[in-house]
Amino acid sequence: MSNPSETHGEIPQAAAEAAAPGTLEAELAEARAKADEHWNSYLRAVAETDNVRKRAQRDVEAASRYAIERFAAGLLDVRDSLELGLAAGASAESARLVEGMDATLRLLNKAFEKAGVTLVDPSGQPFNPEFHEAMAAQPSADQPAGTVLAVVQKGYLLNGRLLRPARVLVAREPDPPAN
Repeated sequence: MSNPSETHGEIPQAAAEAAAPGTLEAELAEARAKADEHWNSYLRAVAETDNVRKRAQRDVEAASRYAIERFAAGLLDVRDSLELGLAAGASAESARLVEGMDATLRLLNKAFEKAGVTLVDPSGQPFNPEFHEAMAAQPSADQPAGTVLAVVQKGYLLNGRLLRPARVLVAREPDPPAN
């Protein structure tokens, strides 16, 4: 009698040899069909992913290209108002010109507000280097050191992010009296 482990190992092989060739061919054909189906699904998924990537890239490009559209539309009214003011400037009296400039400034402020641009006017506030740029320090007995005395140029924030710092004059301790 042969070794039992050898006999046990030969039984499945013998069973496989005894199996009908048609059954194996059918299983192979079925496996190939599933493989083809999975391959086609993979190709469709890759194509869809590529399409989504391209669409997202186009959307980002369009968003960056036209992001300023609303703001620009708001500035059109300001430009129109300035043109009317210039046309009327030669024959208008100064009070009417000031009135027109004030109306134009209101239009500009409205456009800024809609676009998320806010004014930084720190007059009388403590100096903050995150939002203010010190142009000079002046001695002051009236204000504590580090306080904004005057605003040379107002600053602006865009949706809370610094667009331009306010340029300011800052108070410092008065000079000691000369002896």
